[in-house]
Amino acid sequence: MPHIRHDVSALTPLDRYLFHEGTHTRLHTLLGAHPMTVDGVAGTRFAVWAPNADLVGVIGSFNGWERGRHLLARRDTSGIWEGWIPGVGSGECYKYHLRLPFGRGDLEKADPFAFASEVPPATGSRIWELDYAWGDADWMARRRERLAPDAPVAIYELHAGSWRRHADGSFLGWVALAHQLVEHLRDLPFTHVELLPVMEHPFYGSWGYQVTGYFAPTARYGTPQDLMYFVDYLHRHGLGVILDWVPSHFPTDGHGLAWFDGTHLFEHADPREGFHPDWKSAVFNYGRHEVRSFLLSSADFWLDRYHADGIRVDAVASMLYRDYSRPAGEWIPNVFGGRENLEAIAFLRQLNESVYRHHPDVHTFAEESTSWPQVSRPVAQGGLGFGYKWDMGWMHDTLKYFETDPLWRRWEHDKLTFRQLYAWTENFVLPLSHDEVVHGKRSLLSKMPGDPWQQFAGLRALYGYMMAQPGKKLLFMGAELGPWAEWNHDAELDWALLGWPSHDGLRRWLGDLLRLYRDEPAMHRHEASGGGFRWIDCSDREASVLVMLRHAEEPAPPVVIACNFTPVPRHGYRIGVPQDGPWRERLNSDAPRYWGSGLVNAGDLVPEPVLWHGFTHSLALTLPPLGCVVLVPAATPDAAPDA
Repeated sequence: MPHIRHDVSALTPLDRYLFHEGTHTRLHTLLGAHPMTVDGVAGTRFAVWAPNADLVGVIGSFNGWERGRHLLARRDTSGIWEGWIPGVGSGECYKYHLRLPFGRGDLEKADPFAFASEVPPATGSRIWELDYAWGDADWMARRRERLAPDAPVAIYELHAGSWRRHADGSFLGWVALAHQLVEHLRDLPFTHVELLPVMEHPFYGSWGYQVTGYFAPTARYGTPQDLMYFVDYLHRHGLGVILDWVPSHFPTDGHGLAWFDGTHLFEHADPREGFHPDWKSAVFNYGRHEVRSFLLSSADFWLDRYHADGIRVDAVASMLYRDYSRPAGEWIPNVFGGRENLEAIAFLRQLNESVYRHHPDVHTFAEESTSWPQVSRPVAQGGLGFGYKWDMGWMHDTLKYFETDPLWRRWEHDKLTFRQLYAWTENFVLPLSHDEVVHGKRSLLSKMPGDPWQQFAGLRALYGYMMAQPGKKLLFMGAELGPWAEWNHDAELDWALLGWPSHDGLRRWLGDLLRLYRDEPAMHRHEASGGGFRWIDCSDREASVLVMLRHAEEPAPPVVIACNFTPVPRHGYRIGVPQDGPWRERLNSDAPRYWGSGLVNAGDLVPEPVLWHGFTHSLALTLPPLGCVVLVPAATPDAAPDA
């Protein structure tokens, strides 16, 4: 039987100090299971934090899962238990056996720092080495500019288990997914792919938002190296990768973090602080220094070892407020009597400072649904320090407007114009995310009122309006297909829809809009500062028409976007334009190639010297029903449309 040595440690006094101070960002290099050779003998060093356990041992496939055969030793007063076992290497399955004090029984726990896990529903950890030969040096050298505030950022949000599957219904896996995804996105020039959480989670139906393995990619789709290949392949084909990350709560499964050493180690003991009523999950104790070190290390791990270009922090609002989803009497005020979670606020600021200190070429994204100020402003200026914030208000107002029958939209007009009162208070991402196409909310296409032709026209108009607004863009997978049904995580997208001209026309329209957003500087420069957008007309609520101007420094041409949100065509509709000389129609959502009726503005459009909308010259246009028209000066070169 292999013996165990307790004199092998990688933890220095400084490491232990930083861990207990709550500032260690590289714990994954020290805790967990790490293959290493000692005195010429290969083996694995194990280390786990369990300060309240009476006894900790390693059980696994190498010792028949027998308790007591490989006991770890407590490392002074740190609460860390360590040991090195010879002859144990990569691929072996294991857990920790913990004996609770006062005879309260035993627990078997997965390793909080494991780099790999068994395929669910199995719950064991696996020893794994993370060697990989990366080929994305060119991308990594230039990726800072790809997420800059003035760059065109268009994010394709994706759930790896339901984008596409094999014919037998099994998961595609990271390698095949990488190849097929890159091919699919050739005609849809998104700049980044955002993955719903890839960290190990026991319940597939949580979409990854109930995490048990904060350092392990789920084994459902392949090995850690397979995920590295996915990121590497996308990088080599010009696509960034953003990872969803969930530091707000975690599930209470018996093998996970909850009640880890027989005490509430990672979570608050009081359910008014430590239990989340919405998700029936545990809430991290952000006031505990070691928990902060754990979470800081997890964020650093995915950015460092998996070359992620950013992390999107889930459910930030639930972290900021102690009374989030809690009725009176079921939450505890802070030390000043307020509802703000001071410990979580301090952690989020620390997180962002740490990320940008160690990875200055990435960004963090906050899913934050309230009016909390300065979410995406530097900590030194009193902000939370995120790079970007999801504009949830825009998403809800916009979808509410587009779900309204066009007959009544004149009374909902402010839902589209109100945003400009706050549009530059944060660095915003405009999301049409997975949350809006599930749980009875209907698909985007099904939300649109009217007959099928009007529904497609309305959805094309929605995409056109979205691209015209300042802010980075995010669309959930399938937005290009226009499915009638809600997203189903147990099946792949309905790819057969692209055989229908109506659905394929929607895909063409979205692709051409993304090209416009990417290729025209006016469409993305200054969108975080307000200098590149102005209303030409935002007050025609009777006709439900909006006219917008996007502009940048010369020689970049201006872009004018006019949207008609009723099924009534508007002939001779006059709009002011910012310069004389001929204009032309760059895009029209009613063009036949998009399954429109063909009500377009052909040829050069010559302005007349008629004062309108504050401009000295104006055009009389045809605005198609439920349509979006994009105009540029006639000298502007065309971007090549897809086939």
